[in-house]
Amino acid sequence: MGVFDEAMTEIPSIPLNNGTSIPQLGFGVFQIEPENTKEATLKALEVGYRHIDTAEMYGNEKEVGQAVAASGIPREEVFVTSKLNNGFHDPEAAKTAFDGTLEALDFDYVDLFLIHWPLPGVGNFVDTWKALEEVYASGRARAIGVSNFQEHHLRRLMQESTVVPAVNQIEVHPYLTQDALRAFGTEHGIPTEAWSPIAQGKVLDDPTIVRIAERIGKSTAQVTLRWHIQRGDIVFPKSVTESRVRENFDIFDFELTDLDMTDISTLNKDERTGPNPDEFNYIPS
Repeated sequence: MGVFDEAMTEIPSIPLNNGTSIPQLGFGVFQIEPENTKEATLKALEVGYRHIDTAEMYGNEKEVGQAVAASGIPREEVFVTSKLNNGFHDPEAAKTAFDGTLEALDFDYVDLFLIHWPLPGVGNFVDTWKALEEVYASGRARAIGVSNFQEHHLRRLMQESTVVPAVNQIEVHPYLTQDALRAFGTEHGIPTEAWSPIAQGKVLDDPTIVRIAERIGKSTAQVTLRWHIQRGDIVFPKSVTESRVRENFDIFDFELTDLDMTDISTLNKDERTGPNPDEFNYIPS
């Protein structure tokens, strides 16, 4: 028995295309300082989260691993994602970097490992993907996927490699609904993970979302996260504030109406908070 066995809410799971599944709600550790990550992750696990999203780039994989170990929850009950850092797109470097992720986490495997960015001007992401296919074949990554890939990136991967990505983690929120890219993913069995699900807070004061939240008696963050859940997105909001960690988890006791869903979706204005994947490059120094 683990110390957090009495967890509260049953989080829905999304099936992946290789027979595994991922909890639809997770806890993200992007921009959480390493010295705060263990405590924040432990608190999230205590609240009931069983899906943690980290990355080599975040510099806090070690602390995520420490939190999972300290929680007392069996390793197989916590879904952990990490991502390949942008400076390691050479295939051999990618495999070495993955070894570093396992070492930092102190795990025998990760549940999901992603290429973080396609980096159109840096190397060949197909070759990098083939290196991840080797990692996947070894069993040390239960699933592999991509992040920030556009439709043309996904088409190229599927044409030139063997394993279809298990997920595509992209920026999605009411101001950037990504309907076409999400639909392409659904057509090919690639669920969408939504990073920046509340647009770095920009949507929280939107009059439409405020109106819905006031009617339901929930916060605008809860309404926005619920919109993601009902449209099938996988989300992993980040906070180091315990009350917000709990609030973000408390989104399964209400439903948005079809009209609510439509009203929020029509807020789309194709507005990014992060880089355009077709333009963003990391040039190693």
